[in-house]
Amino acid sequence: MPHDTLQILSPDGALVGDPTIDLARTRELYAAMVVARVYDRKCTAMQKQGRLATYAPFEGQEACQIGSVAPLAPNDWVAGTYRDAAAMWFAGYPMVNLILGRTGDERGGNTPAGVNVLPPSITVGGHMIHAVGTGWADKIQGNGRVSLTLFGDGATSEGDFHEAMNFAGVFQTPTIFFCQNNGWAISLPFEQQTAAASLVDKAVGYGMPGVRVDGNDLLAVVAASDTAVHAARNGEGPTFIEAMTYRVGPHTTADDPGRYRTEDVTADWLKKDPIERVRSYLAKNGEWDAAWEDEVSSEASQEVEDAVAEAEALDPLSSNEVFDAMFAEPTQPLIEQRGMLRRDG
Repeated sequence: MPHDTLQILSPDGALVGDPTIDLARTRELYAAMVVARVYDRKCTAMQKQGRLATYAPFEGQEACQIGSVAPLAPNDWVAGTYRDAAAMWFAGYPMVNLILGRTGDERGGNTPAGVNVLPPSITVGGHMIHAVGTGWADKIQGNGRVSLTLFGDGATSEGDFHEAMNFAGVFQTPTIFFCQNNGWAISLPFEQQTAAASLVDKAVGYGMPGVRVDGNDLLAVVAASDTAVHAARNGEGPTFIEAMTYRVGPHTTADDPGRYRTEDVTADWLKKDPIERVRSYLAKNGEWDAAWEDEVSSEASQEVEDAVAEAEALDPLSSNEVFDAMFAEPTQPLIEQRGMLRRDG
């Protein structure tokens, strides 16, 4: 990795820096990463079977999503995208809701009370403004909460990104901007999105600190995120984190990455797999064995299968109930549309 990119764990699982979490916590996060990958592969398979709508895989980005959430408190805010299911789940968003959302069931967006995770954003970049809003509200209230927002490199080309960054910088909101730079905005390569040498350079223009990390290095992601969370919670304002990573699969299940990138690039990144890296690290320190791996994998599979079974066991919403699932209080257009349905039905 470039010299200005924070790395603590090398691709072969050797320490090249000082970790900020112990081995016990690393094992916990490793298990969460395994759940994330099982979920991702299951959803990809379900989409191909016609059981889910278009799905956005995140395999290869597990360290980013689990590691960025790890330093948060239970009442902190998380605002993610359609590709951030692992981060949302690890922050408390029910897996069954994530699956329901991908079936088009509006009940998937019904966040349980006490879970400060916004439903996944489909609008590229729009949710960053929401994270600045929750951060600003918490700053005014003085409750010490912080807001984490995750997004891809493509979102930094959107106007919402600049508005969110500028507002956060001016008002010093407790917001962590976590960019998963996976190299491609759908089919557009990074070098065609910006003339900047790196995205983290943009932090300077908004008056906030920025750090670039090896996004496939769980320990580096945790360390950078922990520093950013600590600063935000102590009134020091926002931080921009650029995590260098790679999406192994397509942009979505409707995409063919073979049309715009070569397999040798993917093969090189597979050698930096975030899960394999932590597994090697744990094994080097006597904290991994095949029996434990089997246990972790079995539990992960069961958790995912249980969530799928729960989602698919729900009766579909009736045409009338669809209107009730949109808002807490129906809007006037929805009331009128319901009336039209009843008259015409």
